[in-house]
Parts: sequence; C-alpha cells; structure tokens
Amino acid sequence: MSILDKIVADKRKEVDLKKSLIPISYLENSVLFNRETVSLSDALRRSDTGIIAEHKRRSPSKSEINQGLNVQQVVQGYQNAGVCGISVLTDGKYFGGSLDDLLLARASVRIPLLRKEFIIDEYQLLEAKAHGADVVLLIAAILTRDEIKTFSELAKSLGLEVLLEVHNQEELQKSRLYSLDMLGVNNRNLKTFEVSLETSKSLSKLIPEEFVKVSESGISNITAIRDLQVYGYQGFLIGENFMKTDNPGQYAMDFIKQLK
Repeated sequence: MSILDKIVADKRKEVDLKKSLIPISYLENSVLFNRETVSLSDALRRSDTGIIAEHKRRSPSKSEINQGLNVQQVVQGYQNAGVCGISVLTDGKYFGGSLDDLLLARASVRIPLLRKEFIIDEYQLLEAKAHGADVVLLIAAILTRDEIKTFSELAKSLGLEVLLEVHNQEELQKSRLYSLDMLGVNNRNLKTFEVSLETSKSLSKLIPEEFVKVSESGISNITAIRDLQVYGYQGFLIGENFMKTDNPGQYAMDFIKQLK
C-alpha cells in the first residue's frame, strides 16, 4: 500500500465522520459561502512570475518543515511579496494543516486561495467554499474521469476554479475536460516521492492551450522557473522552499525580485 493509498483511505474515514457531524446546510449557511471568488487563472495569465506560494507545516516526504510559524503572518508576507495566489494545505494527519488555516488565511489576505487537499467527495468542495477558498485541487491519480467531471462541474457551479493535478500521460488523457481552469503537473512521483522537472517538460506539449499550465514540486531556484516558462508554464507552486525559512514572505519577496 503506497503512502497515497493510505492518505486516501484515511481521508475517506475523515470525510465520512465530518459528514455525520456537520450537515451540508451548515456549510451552505456560512458567512463565506456566497462570497464572490477571485480568479487564480486570470492572475497567472497576467503575471510575469506566476508564483503560487504554499503554507505547509510538514509532509510525508519531509516530515517537519516548519511547525512554528503563524498562518496569518505567512500569508500576509506572501501577499506583500506579490505572489499570484496562496495554496493552503488542509490535511491534518499527514501535512499538519486544517480548515481553520484556510479560514485564517481568508481573513488575512485578498488574493486567491487554493484549498490543497485530497478531495474524494463532493462534500469537501462545499467545505472549501464555506471556508473561503477560490480554487480547489483535484488529483487525477486518486479520481476516475467521471469523478473529475462531477467534482469539477460542482466546483464551477459554486464559483470555484479547478486546478487538476496530473503526474503522467495516462492521467492527462483522462482529464481533458472543459470544467477545468488549470492543469498542474506534479514533478513528485506520489508513489516514490522522487522529484524530476522532466515530468513537467515532457507533459507540457500534451496540455491543450486553453488551460493555464502549472508546475508543482521541486521548484527551488530561478533557473528552474525560466526553464519551465519556455515550455509554456505560467504558474509555479512553491512550498517547502519558502516554508523552511524563518520568514517565508521575505524569502518569497526576494525570490520574486530576482525572477523579475
């Protein structure tokens, strides 16, 4: 059983428990549920840097990254740095995140927020909307084509944008749907956790032009971004590189200045 299989199995139990405790009507009546969302795909198209910075405390591959930082300070630092959007990890067991992190981030910044989560149920899309997300992540490796279609269409009906994450050509082929906004290529193999930017490069030519291309994982320097821009990538998701520092916002600001 791979780490991804374990995460998904645990996520199904977690979501079933939440559904039994918090009714959908409660989510739909939340203050943020009718909030007008902000487009991440538009921000990436307009940007010449395309940085999506991440709030991430730990991960299965790196264990602890940074447990001590305040969510509010991190996301405000990112906004001041000029990032296009912020990814907030909401998985608790494996990444140390929570929906409260998303709520705090929403109260602290105006820019687009991505709920970074292992989404396996429509209920999680309603949660995302109720907690202030603008974008949701769907992971092709854990979903069928029908699930991707159903989840992405529901997301769109809620006003949420969809970033679909793929790892290989097979996942990409099952994922060409008009209900998606952005296609993200994860350079980390979710089974082995090895990272290679060649994944983004090799899949770039297979991604239709109407989708904003996003490269995720293993991006740690300016050279990597310049290299990937040649392949048509407009978005770059960076987490550990910023979060492992004492001041992620300042580090992001310096990084973006160099990139410009």
